[in-house]
Amino acid sequence: MKILSIQSAVAYGHVGNSAAVFPLQRIGVEVLPVYTVTFSNHTGYGAWRGPLISPEDVAAVITGIEERGVFPAIDVVLSGYQGGAGIGDVIIDAVARIKAANPAAIYSCDPVMGNARSGCFVAPEIPVLLRERVVPVADIITPNQFELGYLTGTEPDTLESTLASVDLARAMGPSTVLVTSVERPDREEGTIEMLAVDDRGAWIVQTPLLPMKANGSGDVTAALFTAHYARTDDAADALARTASSVFDLLTRTHESGERELQLVESQEAYAHPRMQFTTRQVR
Repeated sequence: MKILSIQSAVAYGHVGNSAAVFPLQRIGVEVLPVYTVTFSNHTGYGAWRGPLISPEDVAAVITGIEERGVFPAIDVVLSGYQGGAGIGDVIIDAVARIKAANPAAIYSCDPVMGNARSGCFVAPEIPVLLRERVVPVADIITPNQFELGYLTGTEPDTLESTLASVDLARAMGPSTVLVTSVERPDREEGTIEMLAVDDRGAWIVQTPLLPMKANGSGDVTAALFTAHYARTDDAADALARTASSVFDLLTRTHESGERELQLVESQEAYAHPRMQFTTRQVR
């Protein structure tokens, strides 16, 4: 499998492609990383150095890949945080060209906008771009529960309302939706859930909620779920594998006391997930 991943990069730590690429490689995926920024570290530190890469330069890198004759062999396009509308246009164009070369290729979009605790932290035009232009051309989207509500103009909280919001999102274009950070008022205390929905049904998985914030964990989640699902076309299996790997990554990171994901140290969790969590079909 080959995945073209258009995301940010950092030298120190693990977010964007610097979080997604290694876990994908560790499960045997060939990754073609295309960078949208090259920063010293993620912006959560409040200070960083390095360049934003212009949409024209990102497009040039993608065109160079096309000129090598690679597009027919690309199975998946993956994108995450979009810093500006120009990058969105580049991604949409790349998806169209790759699908023209390989009609079986799929596009997986992580519509990064914010979270329930921080609110929306992207430029005002980004949610509009995602909702009106990017999500409609995606086959898979991986929003958190807050982003799902933002995309669909709803406030999902219960399982029923979250499923209803997913249905609205799927009506926009994508056939498969992974919802992360699902927090229901009636869930068992100290837990958090993920929900995967496709044409065959809906499945939920529950894991312990760790007392930590880990930048980049959503990028790992989106990448692993996308790869597993693209390989097997089995949402329940992809959900179980992803939950297992990401929980063990977060546990190791929490136990280390480090701020950054212990991405390399957790590599066995991607290659050989313990499958310690059971998915439950809810529709």
